[in-house]
Amino acid sequence: MPAQIDLLELVPVSWRSYFDVNQLLQISAKLSKESFIPEKESIFKALEISPQQVRVVILGQDPYPNPQYAMGMAFSVPKSVSKLPASLQNIFKELKSDLDVVNKNGDLSAWLNQGVLLLNRILTVSPGAPLSHKDFGWQAITERLLKGLDREKIVAILWGKHAQETQHLFKEQNTLKSAHPSPLSAHNGFFGSKPFSKCNERLSELGLPGINWQT
Repeated sequence: MPAQIDLLELVPVSWRSYFDVNQLLQISAKLSKESFIPEKESIFKALEISPQQVRVVILGQDPYPNPQYAMGMAFSVPKSVSKLPASLQNIFKELKSDLDVVNKNGDLSAWLNQGVLLLNRILTVSPGAPLSHKDFGWQAITERLLKGLDREKIVAILWGKHAQETQHLFKEQNTLKSAHPSPLSAHNGFFGSKPFSKCNERLSELGLPGINWQT
């Protein structure tokens, strides 16, 4: 049986006050009974920036179920991945159309380092089984985290209905919504939505620098 996992110890110090310890303990007990991805050290990778640095939130659903892809940031994959997941390919297509930025590297750490919180609503998954941890309690954890942010100065990019379930957590004028970039829905309003330029325009209106979307 896998060893007991101390999730609180894995949370970056600047974020610990945003978490309910009892909720983390309950999820820890569930994770300790099975294999999961991303690896435990990467579960909270999206939180490598401090809460005060966050100026954009992009919400995903849960980690890629492919162990070679999952790295703890929504939509991001390691630099070593040559064939990008379909949703990320579509994100990059829209970025090219919107701002003429061409990205071939799927590691979105450069966005994170500028204050983009790439947060999945569910932070773990069983290999090969999408949404397998949807009943673990992660949504309550991540919603609590989002509620704690200074939402006056944050632009939220919400792709698809699961992300848009959190729109009440953000200022309406700071919220950009469209269809999800997955192949099943990208042609229903994601393509042509110009989220990247609109995000930078809103950041400028808030007196904040825009994001360089190059990876």
